[in-house]
Amino acid sequence: MRTDYYILQDGILKRKQNTVYFENKEGKRALPVNKIYSVYAYGKLSFSSGVVSYLSKNGIPIHFFNYYGFYEGSMYPRETLISGDLVIQQASHYLDEEKRKSLGRKFIEGACSNILKNLRYYSRNRDDIQESMDAYIDSIEAEILCLPESSSSIPQMMNVEGRIRNIYYSALDEIFPEEYRIVTRTRRPPGNKMNTLISFGNSLMYTTVLSEIYNTQLNPTISYLHEPFERRFSLALDVSEIFKPIIIDRVILKLVNKNMLDDNCFRGEIGDMLLSEKGKKIFLQGYNDKLGTTIKHKGLKRNVSYKRLIRLELYKLSKHVLGDEEYKPLVMWW
Repeated sequence: MRTDYYILQDGILKRKQNTVYFENKEGKRALPVNKIYSVYAYGKLSFSSGVVSYLSKNGIPIHFFNYYGFYEGSMYPRETLISGDLVIQQASHYLDEEKRKSLGRKFIEGACSNILKNLRYYSRNRDDIQESMDAYIDSIEAEILCLPESSSSIPQMMNVEGRIRNIYYSALDEIFPEEYRIVTRTRRPPGNKMNTLISFGNSLMYTTVLSEIYNTQLNPTISYLHEPFERRFSLALDVSEIFKPIIIDRVILKLVNKNMLDDNCFRGEIGDMLLSEKGKKIFLQGYNDKLGTTIKHKGLKRNVSYKRLIRLELYKLSKHVLGDEEYKPLVMWW
């Protein structure tokens, strides 16, 4: 089984025959190419066209992140899974306003349903916050009702989604210890520990979804909730909305609630804070563990990993745009 490979330091990728090496001042190590699914580069990398050719031949994308841990771009291998019919239908659903709004609404509904699942799960057996959690949940459910099928435009839907996120973050601040409260969502750069964890995790989620899209016949630049723009794979943003509460938020809650992080996991000051190399390693370990966790799938009647759930979600979207089966977003049942 192939897995993701993370490079946290600066260095050089070199190819010698059919082996790729990562080399820096600390030494040289071979990359197990036949076992790598995607490469995540958090350090500055130099590499030759021979490395690019070999990784592309093996269908391995490299995702690049900047100093702040934000996604910068990808080396995306030549697509081998191509369906002209699917791309045409995918574009048709974007151009048809009602079809686009229907899909955009479903992404928001899926994300919000998973947000509510998180709040109910983490507030159980907490008598001290139960009353306020119920109020937050009521507020989110009221906002969801502001998404009528026909009249809402995409920007209006995004505004509703933004308000729901703000309510959600306020609710999480009652669950998190004081040191890890969000207070206000800040991004570039993150303003405190929790904003740092959320931004780092969301970038990871985006690139994981992008890698899964690569392994389907969907076009990653044609999206429905987020506007397609140059230099970004906006379909990955759409699908990430569903999985951020399921994967990223639960990884963060585990790391915080089990005291797996300390001050050495962060660098910088309040208002300009990033994860240290130690913090990245701990987060990435928790993230990989979550992706590899399996659950019993209700429809397939067998165990599937969280990572596989992303691919299954993309297959459902493909069937929808082809007219085979109406898309229903994943909502946690476990």
